[in-house]
Amino acid sequence: MRFEGKVAVVTGAAQGIGEAYARALAAEGASVVVADVSVEAGEKVAADIGGLFVRTDVSSHESAEAMVEVATAAFGGIDLLVNNAAIYGTMEFDLLISVDWDYYRKFMSVNMDGVLVMTRACYRSIAGRGGGAIVNQSSTAAYLYSGFYGLAKVGVNGLTQQLAHELGGQGIRVNAIAPGPTDTEATRVQAGDAAKDIVRQSLAIKRMGTVDDMVGACLFLLSDEASWITGQIIAVDGGQTFRA
Repeated sequence: MRFEGKVAVVTGAAQGIGEAYARALAAEGASVVVADVSVEAGEKVAADIGGLFVRTDVSSHESAEAMVEVATAAFGGIDLLVNNAAIYGTMEFDLLISVDWDYYRKFMSVNMDGVLVMTRACYRSIAGRGGGAIVNQSSTAAYLYSGFYGLAKVGVNGLTQQLAHELGGQGIRVNAIAPGPTDTEATRVQAGDAAKDIVRQSLAIKRMGTVDDMVGACLFLLSDEASWITGQIIAVDGGQTFRA
């Protein structure tokens, strides 16, 4: 029960990896805020784990601040934040030089800016409770040709490193997880049969990742076991990427 007495906000927790994070945190004692735009699915997850659903648009400062107010009223504050929300399963494919500009701005406002919006909304509460930890969801796409999705994850990595320094003095650690190809419904929609080729050609461990693979890394980075780890991007990718 590493997180007993802690309050955790998980964005994009209505499904996929975010849902797995929320369930795992609750299982280890945390009071969990399921922050998502998907009301029906989010409410179900929250009910299952004894948590609280708050409809949250991570691209909106007003929505993020309102979530903090609701979480504080319910649980007294926030200790942990997982910035997992992203446009992914429904993502359009296009080139940076031709993607519709309005779509690009909306995409980046969620997938990259959302990390900063949520951090700005939550950090005072985390600091006020003596400090805590933030985990951002990056991707190995940051190191590969992946168009505007990869560009957003490069931004997440940069935000992770910069925010770690800005918030370290307030007792807040900031790290990121960079999943490789992970077997979720969204990945099956996006990659289809091509996922098998990725596994065969580019992974040292010849299988797709699972949500449970990501959960272990996330809980470690949020826990006191990682008390001197900050500003790091941890690849959980079956050996897909090599960085010196």
